[in-house]
Amino acid sequence: MARYGSQFGPDLTFLGVDRCDLDEPSTYGEADIVIIGAPFDGGTSYRSGARFGPGAMRSACYLAHDGSRPSLAMRVDGLQDLRVVDAGDVMMFSGDAATSCASLEQAVERVAAAGAIPLVLGGDHTITWPDVTGVARARGWGRVAVLHFDAHADTGDIEFGSLIGHGQPMRRLIESGAARGDRFLQIGLRGYWPPPDVLDWMARQGMRSYEMTEVVTRGLDACLTEAFAIALDDCDGVFLSVDIDVCDPGHAPGTGTPEPGGLSARQLLDAVRRICYELPVLGMDVVEVSPPYDHADITALLGNRVVLEALSAMARRRQDDRDGTTWDPRQPLLDGRIPGE
Repeated sequence: MARYGSQFGPDLTFLGVDRCDLDEPSTYGEADIVIIGAPFDGGTSYRSGARFGPGAMRSACYLAHDGSRPSLAMRVDGLQDLRVVDAGDVMMFSGDAATSCASLEQAVERVAAAGAIPLVLGGDHTITWPDVTGVARARGWGRVAVLHFDAHADTGDIEFGSLIGHGQPMRRLIESGAARGDRFLQIGLRGYWPPPDVLDWMARQGMRSYEMTEVVTRGLDACLTEAFAIALDDCDGVFLSVDIDVCDPGHAPGTGTPEPGGLSARQLLDAVRRICYELPVLGMDVVEVSPPYDHADITALLGNRVVLEALSAMARRRQDDRDGTTWDPRQPLLDGRIPGE
């Protein structure tokens, strides 16, 4: 499992962070976060192109790729205050989903077993099956709750003649026992799928899904607060899976299965900030960024910022834990003043 580099295009790390090699534990043994690329879109049911997502998210930024990004809102530098390294892309072939998923699961498990947080750049949502499985093998089978942001439930059984695909990873996780159905929280669902039989299966598993109407009516913060309490009940931490299509296509046009009526980019970033500050995150992925359908890098930039928001919130949590301070991630730290005033 030597570091493969980039499967497509230039071998760039995420905004210039150091490289690591998963066959050499010394290169990531002290890491807090290990970024892994999963350039796979063989599970898509409509528009492909997410195989180019890891490269797009690594490079989408107008600032220098110098391994530093100070957060204005949180007054930390997630790339500096945490030890973040990039393992490159796992070699994944869209024509061999089973082998590709097995390779990714092995890489994720290795990172999680070393005590680091695997942060996987997809790729289509198929990859959440091996991502959560790898974390669960290292951190506790059935002990990892899942917070899943998506327009779609992804709980299908056999789709297009296959058990493996981007419409089925959540069912595979629950059926295997890697994740518990009653600790599986979905936020942002909407549209015209799944059918009644799939919804009935979800209900039998005890899944909790916050459809967009509920999010709008109750407010995103209220839904998140409730979801957090459920997630941490008898679980040791959470896996955060962000399908970029949870956002309205006006905010994320570059995705394979767009569905109007979703979250705004601002809402998604605020939610990720809260999760990564308030909860113990054991793993994360960002999926379904499809550059061929993007416009002006809108979606790639959002995916990049989701990662940075997560890292910044984790760094802020660590700083507050160290200093004995607290912060409400829904409140500004600066209160409108320039630092040092």
